Order: sequence, then C-alpha cells, then structure tokens
Amino acid sequence: MTENERAHADHASASPQRTRRRRGKPRRRMDSGASTQGGGASKSAAPSSSTSGSRGERGSRGDDKDKQNKHTRRKRRPAHRSTQRGSHGGDSSNSGSGIKRRRHTGNKNRGNQSRRQNNRSSRITTRDETSAGGLVISGLAEAVDENNNVDLSRIYVALIGRLDRRGRLLWSMPKGHVEPGEETAATAEREVWEETGIHGEVITQLGTIDYWFVSEGVRIHKTVHHHLLRYVDGYLNDEDPEVTEVAWIPADELIEHFAYADERKLARIAHDVLPEYAIKEKEAGRVTPR
Repeated sequence: MTENERAHADHASASPQRTRRRRGKPRRRMDSGASTQGGGASKSAAPSSSTSGSRGERGSRGDDKDKQNKHTRRKRRPAHRSTQRGSHGGDSSNSGSGIKRRRHTGNKNRGNQSRRQNNRSSRITTRDETSAGGLVISGLAEAVDENNNVDLSRIYVALIGRLDRRGRLLWSMPKGHVEPGEETAATAEREVWEETGIHGEVITQLGTIDYWFVSEGVRIHKTVHHHLLRYVDGYLNDEDPEVTEVAWIPADELIEHFAYADERKLARIAHDVLPEYAIKEKEAGRVTPR
C-alpha cells in the first residue's frame, strides 16, 4: 500500500470519528454543564441561554397574547353589559337599587311636602261656618193623576246659576249663612227668597253636606243643611248680585243640572221622595197657587 493510499485510508477512517466527536461534543458539554460546577457550567451556559431565551421569547409572546386576550375579554364584558343596560333598561341589580333609591327619595320628598303642608295648615287660621238652603218645589199635587201615578216632568224646582272663573254657568241650590240664633229651616226659607224671589215653606229636611275651602288666607269648614220646600208665592228674579241666572227646572232633569257631586247626591234623594210628597199634597188638597 502506497503512502497516498494509506493517507486516504487514514483520512477515511478518521472522518467518521470526527463526525462522532462533533456530534458527541454537545452531549459532553451538556453533561459536563449539568454535572460540573465552575468553568464547565459557564461554557454550557451559552447554548442553554439561547434555548431558554427562545423559549422565554415564545413564553413571553404567549403571555402577551394571553394578556391581550384577557384585556380584550375585559373590554368586551363592559361593552356587553352596557348593551344589556341599553336594551333592557339597566342591570337587574343596579336597576333595582336605582328604583329603590328613587322610591326612597320620592318618599322623602312626599314626607317633606306633607310636613310643609302641615306647617302651613298649622299657620293658617281655621274657621267653621254653617249655611242652609234647599229646593223649592212647584206643582206637587198637579203631578199626580187619578191612579196616583206621579209625573216628575210636571214638578218644577227653582235653581240658581253662577259663573265660575272660567266663565261656565254652574247650577246649584240656593243657600246662605245661618244668622246667630236662627234655625236652619228659617235660614233656608229666607235664602231661597233672597236668591230666587220665591217664598217657600219647609216640608222636610233633605240632607247635610260639608266641605273645605280657603278664602282670603282662612281655611273654612262649611256645613250646609238642605231642605225641601213647597212653593207659596212669588216670581223668579235675579236681583241678588251673586246670582247670574234663576230658572225653573223639571224634576226629572234635576240630577244632570248640578255641577257638584254632593248636590247630585241630594238630587237623587229628592228624586226618590218627591212622588211620596206629591201624593200627600194631593190628598191634603194643597194645590199650587198660580
């Protein structure tokens, strides 16, 4: 074997060993880095640091993505809640607490208002007044036929009309203040004559109503006694400056003419008792004067 062949053979036999050594070197370095301390560990730190660096970068990127995803979720959740609030009128817990707060505030305001009203009412002077009036009836006996049937359309009632602040004509019963020492029946006869021009005589008491109102800074509690009167004589007139109009109204249209509910209630009572008193007037022979 020549020298060239030997060199070629040596080179061929040596190359696999070098290849194995090259492959084995990283293993030795990693093993030595794991087992030894000091210099060997410093040599093996370079590849491990690069590997850990790449892993760290990947981990940091993954953490950044997770943070971004979490941040995105956190951003989306408030948006989703705000959408629910907009569509459903607010979160159930928040809306409920809000309503309770509003209600609680409203109750406070109502309490304050009631206290103010009580304070004002305590400062306002209160006075009691008593009035009397009634319905004067004409044609009671004439409304009864041979079979004792009563035609209410033939019975007439005297009413007075006053204009309110809006200019509306409101019909009511004639009435006025009871003078000191005067009976309510006498007051009813006097007030009917003053406001309608008709003299009447009390037959029976119709009913009593009461109400509150304020006049010139005084809170007044008024009680009104109403009576049923038969016509004696006289003619309708509106000489009273407080009265706008006076008229005879058929008894069957009486209820619908009154503007106030308490007087409509009295009109229903009169509507029920008029047939009985009409028959009594006929039996007693009391014909309405003409």
